[in-house]
Amino acid sequence: MDDAEMQIALDAKSSLSDCTTICSFACEPEGRLASGVSIVEAFSRLRAGGVQITGINCMNGPHATVQLLQRIPIEGLLAAYPNAGYPKYTDGRFIYHAAPDYFAQAAREMVAEGARLIGGCCGTNPRTIAAISKAIAELEPVRSKTIRVAAVAPAPAKKVVTTPEESLLDKIAAGKRVIICELDPPKTLALEKYFRGAQELVSAGCDAITLADNSLAILRVSNLAIGAMLKERFGITPLLHLSCRDKNVLGLQSELLGMAALGMRHVLPLTGDPARVGDHPGASSVYDVNSIGLISIIAKLNDGLTHAGKSLKARTQFVIGCTFNPNAKNLDSQINRLERKVAAGARFAMTQPVFDVTLVEETKRRTAHLNIPIFIGIWPLMSARQAEFLHHEVPGIIVPDEIRKRIADAPLENATEIGMEIAREIVSSAGAQFPGIYLITPFLHFDSTCELARFARKM
Repeated sequence: MDDAEMQIALDAKSSLSDCTTICSFACEPEGRLASGVSIVEAFSRLRAGGVQITGINCMNGPHATVQLLQRIPIEGLLAAYPNAGYPKYTDGRFIYHAAPDYFAQAAREMVAEGARLIGGCCGTNPRTIAAISKAIAELEPVRSKTIRVAAVAPAPAKKVVTTPEESLLDKIAAGKRVIICELDPPKTLALEKYFRGAQELVSAGCDAITLADNSLAILRVSNLAIGAMLKERFGITPLLHLSCRDKNVLGLQSELLGMAALGMRHVLPLTGDPARVGDHPGASSVYDVNSIGLISIIAKLNDGLTHAGKSLKARTQFVIGCTFNPNAKNLDSQINRLERKVAAGARFAMTQPVFDVTLVEETKRRTAHLNIPIFIGIWPLMSARQAEFLHHEVPGIIVPDEIRKRIADAPLENATEIGMEIAREIVSSAGAQFPGIYLITPFLHFDSTCELARFARKM
């Protein structure tokens, strides 16, 4: 699909042998290669370089290949190797349904458009080739033709203007404190409380609402849909988590392009919890890539290219984040992984909840060389039971013994206030060390997060 790669292969071949060369491209139906160069221009360059036969193969079925050939003038020898249509996945197999006689009729049309070497790619078999051979056996080569692709004047399009979000990092660069508040999408379609909570969080001082992507592999409403509603209905900046668990590389990129089309810029790639640990244990986990691979893919989209190297004809403007777990027993390993994420394109990091002031200070010391904003995760504990649950059952979260004892020793009616007191201590420490705060709302109890946001905003 790439003319630059074709030239590399041609140069290598030419250094070894002067035998006949066929250069064939997998090409989109409109006649463009991944770089945006037209296939007609690519063929012209190849022939100038001594290539005897240029052609097209794969991607398109017989009908689309005929239409593609209609765009290509007869200037040299042409080859055509279409797929046998498009496959259907049936009983564990990919089945191509284009019948040999249908393919053979299309082969006659390919000859009429100047093709001199005709065969088949994906889904073809001996019966297909036999049918082609029989159908074109008596035909004479066509040596000239009129290009029949009519120029169609496009209808005036209504310009769609999507207001780009202001980068949270630009706010930090301007000397402002940034407060991010996590409010996970609901598990049901009762959305009223969720939207009320998001609005109250923003009124309390939050700059963006960050939305998890089925965290802990538990089903929730699509964070892309909720994020779009927050942005369009309420003018709230969404920061979407994007997990590698549920979508392959194709689906991940489609989701990202949808975000870009909606004007969303902030994204937090993460590997994601395995499906088997959640509420749908029979579901499959995909994991085509991990979080570092996804960061690299998004960075490439920002350069205007898909993971396959195809041009987007525009550049996305994603502000790429990453996760960091300072609670890990092996902090050196986590620092190394964070360095790799930054090298891949991450521009800020968000941590797991931290309940220890000394760990905030240690995080600052160990990450200073990276020169990126670190958002310390802060979770207001509601009860001793919740503290025990987080410590023992939620991966990546450690509530120190002294913190669990502190809240457990308090009278039951004072537990929430003790939890808020601990959270304010972490907010104060994080605010003194870092330019941003990351507040996590526990189970839609947004009142406590609003209180912390107001506290952080006054610092």
